[in-house]
Amino acid sequence: MEAQPAQTPERAAYYKRIDSRNLAPLWERLRGIVLKEPQPQTLPALWRYDDVRPMLMEAGSLITAAEAERRVLVLENPGHKGQSRVTNSLFAGMQLILPGEIAPAHRHTQSALRFVIEGSGAFTAVDGEKTIMEPGDFIITPSWTWHDHGNQTERPMVWLDGLDIPIVGLFNTTFAEQYPHKAQPIGRPPGDSLARYGSGMLPLGFEHKALTSPIFRYPYARPRESLEKMRRVEEWDPCHGLKLRFVNPVDGGYAMPTIGTFMQLMPKGMTTAPYRSTDATVFSAIEGHGRTTVTGIDGESVVLEWGPRDVFVVPTWHSHQHEAAADAVLFSFSDRPVQEKLGLWREMRGNTAGNGRA
Repeated sequence: MEAQPAQTPERAAYYKRIDSRNLAPLWERLRGIVLKEPQPQTLPALWRYDDVRPMLMEAGSLITAAEAERRVLVLENPGHKGQSRVTNSLFAGMQLILPGEIAPAHRHTQSALRFVIEGSGAFTAVDGEKTIMEPGDFIITPSWTWHDHGNQTERPMVWLDGLDIPIVGLFNTTFAEQYPHKAQPIGRPPGDSLARYGSGMLPLGFEHKALTSPIFRYPYARPRESLEKMRRVEEWDPCHGLKLRFVNPVDGGYAMPTIGTFMQLMPKGMTTAPYRSTDATVFSAIEGHGRTTVTGIDGESVVLEWGPRDVFVVPTWHSHQHEAAADAVLFSFSDRPVQEKLGLWREMRGNTAGNGRA
């Protein structure tokens, strides 16, 4: 763009007059709002589970799940202090349910995902169906569905929450409602949605008008097995290793309308090719150890060393490379579905830019 227009006393006086009429000169602001490339506020960040867990357990001794409604420690990006967001468009947090507790039923317009970090055998209930949660499971709470969580085991249960709170807030369309009882009634057996819709078939005459997948629990064992089978034929992507996208079985689209979810495998010793995209991405390590070098638009690099249960963020349009010290499996999520629907998503592989899918 051309240089900023010169300031003159006449122009300054004019700007002052129109300001009183709630008007402003676009030519003075254009360079700040139409940028040559993204200038994200989100920063590379890492939360080590070994550091977060003691603080979660301390929270468990200070406040009950019923008092807190949701006992969650927000993973607040240092570039968004005070804004309760992990990226510009998404929220993330670590939620704790202790033995014998129930997080009371409620619903809200925000869509949520749960990715199980620690514990086995606790449950989440969504719109009348209860499912048991196991490590590595990806679980969906669709927008405006009743949901509650409970732990009938003898050990703590921890999962990563991801919600589209900033997206819903952008449109000022936030609604929330408490269920009149602590827990909702259960009308379908555990695993009903996966059995009905998760086997490559759909019930005859089935019509699903919701935007979210009718499956709300994706067990870890299924994508993990798929990744191993892909490994045998070496379908390696230089930027991602082996990477899968969780899908809605009704239309093959993303499992959630506002949040894209993925799982990838990188073999021991692999260093991925440089990659960047416009969707800031939250990663959660499931297996293995490694490091991710994140390079910003200014050329400055940050190295994030991660292991099982750690969470880290790669900001918008930051180049990054993963290095796997051992066979590594990563779960990740981003706002990519929204960007793709609006025609905004872009990626760059190495030195080649493009608009294709990863």
